[in-house]
Amino acid sequence: MSVDTKTFGVMPDGRVITKYVLQNTNGLCAEVIDFGAVLVSLKVPDDKGDIADVVLGYDTLEEYLENPDFFGATVGPNANRIGGAAFVLDGQRCELDPNDNGNNLHSHKQKGFHKRIWNARCGDNSVTFFMEDGDGSLGFPGNRKISVTYTLNEKNQLILEYHGVSDRNTIFNMTNHSYFNLKGHGVGSIEDHLMHIKASHYTPTSPELIPTGEIAPVAETPMDFTVPHTIGERIDDGFEPLKVAGGYDHNWVLDNWNGSLQQFAEVSAAGRTMKVYTTLPGVQFYAGNMLPATSGKGGMTYGRRGAFCLETQFFPDTANKPGFPSAVFGPGREYKSTTIYEFL
Repeated sequence: MSVDTKTFGVMPDGRVITKYVLQNTNGLCAEVIDFGAVLVSLKVPDDKGDIADVVLGYDTLEEYLENPDFFGATVGPNANRIGGAAFVLDGQRCELDPNDNGNNLHSHKQKGFHKRIWNARCGDNSVTFFMEDGDGSLGFPGNRKISVTYTLNEKNQLILEYHGVSDRNTIFNMTNHSYFNLKGHGVGSIEDHLMHIKASHYTPTSPELIPTGEIAPVAETPMDFTVPHTIGERIDDGFEPLKVAGGYDHNWVLDNWNGSLQQFAEVSAAGRTMKVYTTLPGVQFYAGNMLPATSGKGGMTYGRRGAFCLETQFFPDTANKPGFPSAVFGPGREYKSTTIYEFL
């Protein structure tokens, strides 16, 4: 299978942004662009064969130049939060952008990997985006080479493979920040989606959503999705972590993690089921609690709890939490991770 390419837009400095279209014979189609290595569209058939675009996004490059909610973004070099916008690595204090109540969120909102133009190389129904980042860029040490590959196969799997090398120890903790609504982007709330997460623990946070370092059981709390529940069933319960975050916006500790690929989630709605696999130890399940009213693709309006994210990751603030799985990579330890979205 070949990859189709189209012009998506032109940067203010004249550089052309390209869209890469991956499609299988079952009607599944993924579209990604070399600006930010962003997933801009994911069209999925339901059990009757009707196709809907199930990810939030924009129609124009100009909107992705802003993209305040990280729609479809490849986030890096570090996804999620780092407390105090700083960490110490190999005796060096690394200062980051304090862009979230004095903490750091998603590395940098304007200069992170989701706002870079990546080089691209097409394969067999795949596209690899790759780039280099210099020592000290955004506050992270090491001269780094990074890539992310999107592959669509005949099993209805969209496979995301990340790779990074660095000449110094550094933090690699990348993710994809797509917002999903299995009914179709802009089609109502996701509170009716049935969610199953294979995680018997989560990481409680401070009021600023920085993990405390505790790993707590989900049993007998609204955080328990080891048995499937709809997202909205308990989201507004008076459970303190939900009150602090305005709903689900927490890191789940995946069961039986050993670095190998495992299915950890299954979500169903409107005749579509999405299974999610990862090699990583955690996932940030975000129910779109803070999504503002936003004009999206095709004139659709997005808003609060109109989509959810399952951001596979090392735990938030792992750089400052020695008890968490380490996201330190460098000479002799390459960064590699895989996440798969499979549709039934």
